[in-house]
Amino acid sequence: MAAAFIRGNDVFDIKSEKIKAYMKKSSEKEYLATLTKISKAITSDLYLEDILKLIVNLTAGVMRAKICALWLLDETTQELKIRATQALSREYLKERALKVGEGIVGLVAREKEPVIIPDVSEDKRYREKKLAKREGLVSMLSVPMLVKDRVIGVINVYTVKPYKFTRSDIDLLSTVTNQAAVAIENTELMVKTRIIQEELETRKKVEKAKGILMREQNLPEDEAYKLMRKSSMNKRVSMKEVAEAVILSFEIRKP
Repeated sequence: MAAAFIRGNDVFDIKSEKIKAYMKKSSEKEYLATLTKISKAITSDLYLEDILKLIVNLTAGVMRAKICALWLLDETTQELKIRATQALSREYLKERALKVGEGIVGLVAREKEPVIIPDVSEDKRYREKKLAKREGLVSMLSVPMLVKDRVIGVINVYTVKPYKFTRSDIDLLSTVTNQAAVAIENTELMVKTRIIQEELETRKKVEKAKGILMREQNLPEDEAYKLMRKSSMNKRVSMKEVAEAVILSFEIRKP
């Protein structure tokens, strides 16, 4: 017979308590490891798609969820589109979009508050009942992704059996999603910065090449640019590559 002890008026099984303590410790370790991996992604040079895949896989693991889906907000159209999931189902991977305020995802984005659905098949607000039935999805937790109180997306996790999400579950997923939001925001800023830098670099090279052609071939500015544009189209290369070729040719011929 397993040893037991009394706390107040309740009798506790020692083995059961040890198992719970072990499971709690194990979950905390996995949780911290997940946050560490997402934190590293914040300062990495991974592309956005890689960041999103990493986030859904880590989140599904730490939340013990069958499906984790990440929706990002397009601020121009005010639409949320599913951008990543670790689900393998073709049906679930289909591109879908929801307006802010529409469905559970749109509601979470608008209200900036988590929503728990005990059974998606019975909740009128849930739009994808047929899909949920095919995938065997039951309980759902949906949490907003926030950066300084600004919503950039929503993360959903689903279970295949009825599950009562706790305050701890909400806090855990909220922390993960906020870390993820920073990672996504950082990545998008890096991409925008990289694009701007590349555009500036291309512009400088085009201007330099144009100046060389104007001097070397005694061409007016617009004619020099048209010559480069024509070369770009004929050879099917970028203006940057044409400009680099002009500059290289000039520098090789310099005494």
